[in-house]
Amino acid sequence: MSICITATGLYTPPYSISNEELVATFNQYVDNYNAKNADAIARGEKTALVHSTAEFIEKASGIKSRYVMEKDGILNPDIMAPVIPYRKLGEEMSIMAEMGLDALKQALDNAGLQGKDLDGIIVACSNFQRVYPAIAIEIQQYIGMQGGFGFDMNVACSAATFGIAQAVGLIKSGTAKRVAMVNIEITSAHLNWRNRDSHFIFGDVATATIIEELATPKGYEILDSHLFTQFSTNIKNEYGFLDRSEFLAAGTPMYPDIDAPVTDKLFLQEGRKVFREVCPAVSNLILELLHKNHIEPQQLKKMWLHQANANMIDLILRTVLGKEADKSIAPMVLAEYANTSSASPMIVFHKHQENMQSGDLGVICSFGAGYSIGSVIVKKV
Repeated sequence: MSICITATGLYTPPYSISNEELVATFNQYVDNYNAKNADAIARGEKTALVHSTAEFIEKASGIKSRYVMEKDGILNPDIMAPVIPYRKLGEEMSIMAEMGLDALKQALDNAGLQGKDLDGIIVACSNFQRVYPAIAIEIQQYIGMQGGFGFDMNVACSAATFGIAQAVGLIKSGTAKRVAMVNIEITSAHLNWRNRDSHFIFGDVATATIIEELATPKGYEILDSHLFTQFSTNIKNEYGFLDRSEFLAAGTPMYPDIDAPVTDKLFLQEGRKVFREVCPAVSNLILELLHKNHIEPQQLKKMWLHQANANMIDLILRTVLGKEADKSIAPMVLAEYANTSSASPMIVFHKHQENMQSGDLGVICSFGAGYSIGSVIVKKV
C-alpha cells in the first residue's frame, strides 16, 4: 500500500490589493499621524513615521499584490483592518469554514471523490477565529462526511507539512484511509497594517489536500517527512483569550485608542534575524532528509517552498542545489498571493507541477514561527 497526495484545491478570495493601493493608504495614515502628533514629534517625545513605496515592498519581498477577504477597511487610513461581520455560530457557516469548504470541494472533485469518502479532516493553519468547536468539525458537518473525525492544529507557517505528516501517521496507524488536510488563512486580520516593515507581507487564501492509502498509487506518493521545531520569539503573534485578563491586570482599556500601538498583540517579526537563522536551518533539514532517503539534491525536479520572501526562496534553492540552480525548480506565487502562511507551499504545489513525469521527485517545504520547519519528499506516480 502507498500513501499518496491525490488532489488539491484552492480558494482565492474575491479582492486583491496592489502595492500601490496599500502604499497610498499607509502614507495617508503616516501623514495623519505626523500631523496629529506634530508638537510631540517636535519635542522629541514621539518619532515621526516614514512613508513607504511600492518599489521598496517589491525589492524587499518580491510581493506585488495580495488577496483579501475584505478590502475597504484595510484601505481606510482610519481603520486599516478587514471589517468582517460576525456570523452567529450554529446558524451561519463561519467565514473560515466557508473558505475551507470551497477549497475542499475542489480537491474532492479533482480526486473524483465525495465528502462521504473522507475519514478525517485536519485544518492546519496559523490563526483560528475561535477556540472551539473546531473549524474542521464544522467543515465535516457541511461536506457530508458519514462519521469520521476532524480536528484543528496550529504550527504557524509550517502547518501544511506538519498536517501532511499527521495525515500520514493516521493512515499508517489504521485510524483512517483517506484524510483531507485543509489550510485556511485570513492573515489580513492578524497583520498590523500600520507597521512599515511588515504591513505588506500577508494575504488571505485557503487550500485543501487529499491524502489517501492506495493499492495502486496515483498522484504523488509520499516517501518521507522530517519535522523540526525550536523555540524563538523572532516571529510571534500573542493575540489570545487571556488578553482581557491581561488588560484588566494592567489597568488599561482592552481596546485602546486607534493610534495606540497594539503591535505586541499582532504579528511581529525580527526579519533580519529570521532570514539569517531560518534559511540555513531549512536548507540543512532538506539535505538531511534527502540523504536519509539516498536521494541526491540534483534529482529534485521541484521544490515547493513556503512563500515567505523571494530572497529566502532563492537562497534556499541555491544552498540545496548549488549556485547555478534553475530558478524554475522553486516556483513562486509571491508576486500575486503574497505570504499566505500555512497555505503557501500548497498553492505552489497546486499551481506548479509542470514538467513533472512519472518517477520525478519533489520536496514540499514550509518554515516559520516557532521556529518550525517541515519537509516532505514526494514522487510523481
